[in-house]
Amino acid sequence: MDALAGLLEGPRARGAFMIRACFDPPWAVRVEDRAPLTVMLMVRGDAWVVPDTGERLRLRAGDLAIARGPDPYTCADDPGTEPRAVILPGGECGYPDGRPLNGSMDLGVRTWGDRPDGAAVLLIGTYLVRGEIGGRLLDALPPLLSLTSEQWDCPLTPLLMAEVTRDEPGQEVVLDRLLDLLVIAALRSWFAGPSAEPPAWYRALGDPVAGRALRLLQDDPAHPWTVASLAAGVGVSRAALARRFTELVGEPPMAYLTGWRLALAADRLRDTDDTLGAIARQVGYGSAFALSTAFKRVYGVSPQEYRAPTA
Repeated sequence: MDALAGLLEGPRARGAFMIRACFDPPWAVRVEDRAPLTVMLMVRGDAWVVPDTGERLRLRAGDLAIARGPDPYTCADDPGTEPRAVILPGGECGYPDGRPLNGSMDLGVRTWGDRPDGAAVLLIGTYLVRGEIGGRLLDALPPLLSLTSEQWDCPLTPLLMAEVTRDEPGQEVVLDRLLDLLVIAALRSWFAGPSAEPPAWYRALGDPVAGRALRLLQDDPAHPWTVASLAAGVGVSRAALARRFTELVGEPPMAYLTGWRLALAADRLRDTDDTLGAIARQVGYGSAFALSTAFKRVYGVSPQEYRAPTA
């Protein structure tokens, strides 16, 4: 598995919230849905994305933004425009004073706003559950990133525009897969750009010693790795491996392996119905008890509590 594939294998949308938003200025929408990841593709006109903290971002036609939750933000025609609607968890919408919108801005199948041919049109796709993305990917992203139309050319835009308003059998599955493709294509371009700040382990993958060790750990986390067996697999001494790995990744090989195993377990707890014992075997723990003990030490809750849906 190459480095980028390992990072991007996570997106698996299931019943993602996807709409075509159409507005005439002045307009502003406050987003407080606490979603782990939201993609905004500007199809026509322009818009501002204004987080509560950090730099605001302007989008023009063809540009794309990805917001990593759960922090709120505002989308608007101008940073000074007051919101007239609030997006809440689960795709619920209301007025800023708390009153429900009651469908007053619905414009048809997955279309919302002022009028279908509004001056500003955005395609918005939202992953509703963190496990659909993968913790490693979310942790590698800034709160808000963007790609301009000069940085990438999205071939999916016409297809998304055609599919988002269809009401066909299985349409949600089609849109889920298109959203996954959009995210992967966008992040592949972003990680290749100068503004990306990938984690230390991602940068270390280019090193002949640390990179090879990382691939061995990532490809087979269930293997009973030791520093000695990992060094033998890489073809260096234990001391050389430990020194180079810690220098580039920021932690020793076995500490990284523990974090990697637990991250995999966390994703599988949210993403599958596998038993704790099965997940333990998949990620390299000898028993459900051993996984549970390590998991609670790092995540602060038991695997069962982590898996339980939150209100």
